[in-house]
Amino acid sequence: MNDQERITDLLLTEKKMSANYNEFASECVNPQLRSQFLDLLNKGQSIQSELFQAAQSRGWYQTTPADGAQINQAFQKFSNMA
Repeated sequence: MNDQERITDLLLTEKKMSANYNEFASECVNPQLRSQFLDLLNKGQSIQSELFQAAQSRGWYQTTPADGAQINQAFQKFSNMA
């Protein structure tokens, strides 16, 4: 496994774990346990950000900037949902 595959695997794992922590926290009755899940979620988000930046800086995770029309379209779509 090369570095790109490792970072990609770690990033995907962190995304899944964050989704799990989010679900667990939202369904947790015990306030202390809920707080622990939220803490883990926050740490996972930080790790994801670091992994994303590492991959992007090496050219392994390309993103396409959205133009003004795409931004407005997304804004309108989600504004109507609120």
